[in-house]
Amino acid sequence: MSVNGFVDSFRRLINAEEQGLSRRPSPFELLSRQMHDISGDGGILKEVVQPGEGASIPPNASILIYYSGFLEYSDQPFETNRDFKYPRMMKLGRDMTLVGLEQGLLTMQKGEFSRFLFQPLYAYGDIGCPPLIPAAAVVLYEVEILDFLDSGQVDDFTMLIPEEQNAVPLSTLLEVVNTLRSFGNRCFNQRRYDDAKDRYKQGLVLLGNRETHGDPEKQRIKSALLPFYLNLSLTELHLNNPRKAVKYGNKALEIDSSNTKALFRCGQAYLELLEYESAKSFLLRAQAKKPFDSDINNLLMKAAICCKDSLDKQKEMYTKMF
Repeated sequence: MSVNGFVDSFRRLINAEEQGLSRRPSPFELLSRQMHDISGDGGILKEVVQPGEGASIPPNASILIYYSGFLEYSDQPFETNRDFKYPRMMKLGRDMTLVGLEQGLLTMQKGEFSRFLFQPLYAYGDIGCPPLIPAAAVVLYEVEILDFLDSGQVDDFTMLIPEEQNAVPLSTLLEVVNTLRSFGNRCFNQRRYDDAKDRYKQGLVLLGNRETHGDPEKQRIKSALLPFYLNLSLTELHLNNPRKAVKYGNKALEIDSSNTKALFRCGQAYLELLEYESAKSFLLRAQAKKPFDSDINNLLMKAAICCKDSLDKQKEMYTKMF
């Protein structure tokens, strides 16, 4: 969807106005007629262009959005993050500079695209923000919600001392670490591998600190640890740390000895370490579980070729020596 089309909307509205008026209304005045008041005092007006779905954004959430801010009579934004393929995730209550924008975001859902008109009280005030924003400026923001995570629960949990964390129900801990893993996955998908690694390791620490009571709880903790070890193994591969990738892959195999992802990643890591026999060993175990997996078979073939080439070079070297 184009988010810079509000000027065209103004023109259509102006053309539709009755002729003969002594003063034509301004673009923002026209736009305000099709918006509704969400602040109760007319300071924040909203128009939903494309509805979202699901729950509204909760307070203290971390959000992933596209946004653009406009002054009246301008079709070029004074600020926007649409130039970024991967906009950074922002935390409500910390990263928002406009009171009105934060309040407006709390009325939105995932996938929603809306426009907001902010009076100066909810935007840049009577002083403005020279030289970009004039004094007492009314501003328009177009916002698209890509995704959000309810990180308030994570913040509250991590502020507890270890004794308090252990007193919290296990189900709450699992919700917290799942949110951390989702954070890590988003960072990974944006190729921010160091940030992803930090999120995954934070989840590992919280799970490792948990005092378990009985086998059922221990099993639930192990099940929660497995995807963290797998994700860390893959992340370390992208960070060119194959030794660490092997370490986390083996941790995953301690929980599930037949996990094909862990076997495959250990094979990848050993191949990067030029330890071809070890790579073949892990990949053969993975192939036994998934004999028709093309990724496993292709990497196993590569490992076999590298292994043969390595042996041939060793034979040639020994021949020359003797």
